[in-house]
Amino acid sequence: MTSLPSTKDIQEAIPVANKFLDFVNRSKTPWHAVQSVKTILLENGFEQLQENEANWSQKIKQNGKYFFTRNHSSVFAFTVGGKFEGNGNGALKIIGAHTDSPDLRLKPISAQDSVGYLQVGVQTYGGGLFYTWFDRDLTVAGRVIVKRDDGFKQELVEVKKPILRIPSLAIHLNREVREKGFQFNYETQLLPVIATQLSDDENLGDKKGFLANHHSILIRSIAKELNCKPEDIKDFELSVVDTQPSVIGGANDEFVFSPRLDNLLSCFCSLEALLASQSTLNDDTDIRMICLFDHEEVGSESSHGAGGSLLKDTIERLIKVTQTENSPVDAYNACIAKSFIVSADMAHAVHPNYVDKHQCKHRPQIHKGLVIKTNANLRYTSNSHTSFLFGELAGRHNLPLQQFVVRNDSACGSTIGPITNANTSIRCIDVGIPQLSMHSIREQCGVIDIKTTVELFTVFFNEFREVDNLLRVD
Repeated sequence: MTSLPSTKDIQEAIPVANKFLDFVNRSKTPWHAVQSVKTILLENGFEQLQENEANWSQKIKQNGKYFFTRNHSSVFAFTVGGKFEGNGNGALKIIGAHTDSPDLRLKPISAQDSVGYLQVGVQTYGGGLFYTWFDRDLTVAGRVIVKRDDGFKQELVEVKKPILRIPSLAIHLNREVREKGFQFNYETQLLPVIATQLSDDENLGDKKGFLANHHSILIRSIAKELNCKPEDIKDFELSVVDTQPSVIGGANDEFVFSPRLDNLLSCFCSLEALLASQSTLNDDTDIRMICLFDHEEVGSESSHGAGGSLLKDTIERLIKVTQTENSPVDAYNACIAKSFIVSADMAHAVHPNYVDKHQCKHRPQIHKGLVIKTNANLRYTSNSHTSFLFGELAGRHNLPLQQFVVRNDSACGSTIGPITNANTSIRCIDVGIPQLSMHSIREQCGVIDIKTTVELFTVFFNEFREVDNLLRVD
């Protein structure tokens, strides 16, 4: 690809971008995202493992394809090289991302009202640009505990029509907005309206316990989607989500306008690469893995977040169940030293209206490729060693890379990279697809970057071991 993209470049990227649209439109919450990943994996012949079953040593074989979920909001998938052995000679090639995005989540007691309006109490999740949630056609999605004939089940729900809205205040009643900008109280003014109080509203009788905590009309809307009785709903975790679907946009069809690009696009690209690399699996001495964690947006400190022991425990388990009687006792340590993690999280593209927010020599652009993110204070993990290896992979296939560091007078965000790097002692690099409007309810990226990222991640799975052998760092 030349320095400027062509119409042909855009058209060649449209098919994989459309696949992402289908993925993200089905993935309104982390639970839905994991279900989307699970469905794709099963369609491609992957076998689901259960963490609570001590049978992995009987199931995991060379050339095998496996996955497991935790909390149904994190998912790990991996393929085992045809020449992999748990004797310390093999390693893991890992791409990590996260399934969660900033949003609004219903409070345990969500029923509120004001001057004839029924409102839904919400909590803010993560550092969202929550002013963008105002005046949007919203609904709820998440997971529900439902009583069925054979017991209790966790089921996913998405109310398909817009049932919520957070109305902004008219400028006639808020003249100061012109001088001070749009400001609001997160507790009292970030409240979605679900309905007005009606004289013939059908209540759920003598509501007790869980049902008493939420408006009857909300419970009925969820029950309708699940085809169950309202009283069969025993608990839920629900997010407020936008009903507007993701689309291809721009006059040249070169952009994706979508919620949750951060970080479902990285999840999608890693999954596509894992599937695309299967043709070379038979000759591989490594395990190829994608780790899609929950809770990155709130610090990752959970049993199914990157700050927990999930990744380390999984690697230890895989080495144990693939060892033979003659495997050395330090096989795990040798495997760790050879392994590599790509921490994939979205990057900040330079903004045409706020160019000075970027350091003048580090201004990633849409269509110019995946971004290597570096920070001297270890907010990112990239260093000369890991950046060289990744750059070699990209250079072999003429795939573009860009560089980003935050300005010295700006705070720097972080990713799962430093967390997994510290927890596992595995080498790591931080990369991301450039985007605009990060943490808005609607974000923006370029279709070409989706295509080149899938290609580069596929190269990583196929060729990293060969490139890694070129450089020894003690």
